[in-house]
Amino acid sequence: MFSILIPTFNNKEYLKFCIRSLKNNSDFNNQIICHVNVGEDGTLNFLKQNNIEYSYTKYNSGICEGINKAAKLAKFEYLLYAHDDFYFCPGWDSILSEEVKKIGHNNFYLSGTMMHQGQIKFNCGNTPYNFDEKKFLDEYKNHNFYDFQGSTWAPSLVHKDIWNKVGGFSEEYFPGTGSDPDFNMKLWNIGIRFFKGINNFKVYHFGSIVLRKKITKVSNKKYGSIGAKIFLIKWGITIKFFKRFYLKSNTKYFNPLTEPEKNIIYYINLFKCKLYYFYLKIFKRKLINTIFDKQNNN
Repeated sequence: MFSILIPTFNNKEYLKFCIRSLKNNSDFNNQIICHVNVGEDGTLNFLKQNNIEYSYTKYNSGICEGINKAAKLAKFEYLLYAHDDFYFCPGWDSILSEEVKKIGHNNFYLSGTMMHQGQIKFNCGNTPYNFDEKKFLDEYKNHNFYDFQGSTWAPSLVHKDIWNKVGGFSEEYFPGTGSDPDFNMKLWNIGIRFFKGINNFKVYHFGSIVLRKKITKVSNKKYGSIGAKIFLIKWGITIKFFKRFYLKSNTKYFNPLTEPEKNIIYYINLFKCKLYYFYLKIFKRKLINTIFDKQNNN
């Protein structure tokens, strides 16, 4: 069984739909834990009425702080990070359980395959209000990708011991863009090389609703840009470089990863990373230092 961690921000109708799919399409009695940011749309009452566990902040804490708080309530060994704009396919948890058994150890990062907004383009509606559930359930097994290497997105599964060992999500990423590859980098640095996306573990993805909310006057585009900058300053390489040369993202999965091949292409791209790194250190130092100082003072 799994502890499912879902952040939400005044997005009750999507959350209700996601939870309905979990209750209808799961084979096990999993634990659902939401982190409610603000919750002024009736989310809290919905969760209370349905006896669903949650953590809560009156302010918008973003994904990272919220999921870290929710994870503290987990009672099962395996933590599944999900978004509130997912619809889970039937038997998803049995598929994951079998995969975990085959691996035989806990040093892994598993992720799912997203349909509609994701790897598989299969349109059954853009919102819970116009979602053609019958069409989806009748046809979703006919639409496939492949087991792939190096995913850095939800839904994703890790063992609780691994989560705790790396300290969960890094809260300097706000509202959350950049936090998934950062988490993967932390796993890489403790020796994990088993990063696998599973074709049969499917969710229908309505489209990053959890990140679309305008939480300040600053655009989501700027948040994404800042997340990439934080990653580069923190690790010395870009997200793109990490995904290409280390995780080999979206290539077919064959075996656990090994150290990247350090050929001329690797070093050319590494040199580009370092140029950008020093540019940020010189010209964006105040912005980056403010972000990290805020995190260190929390």
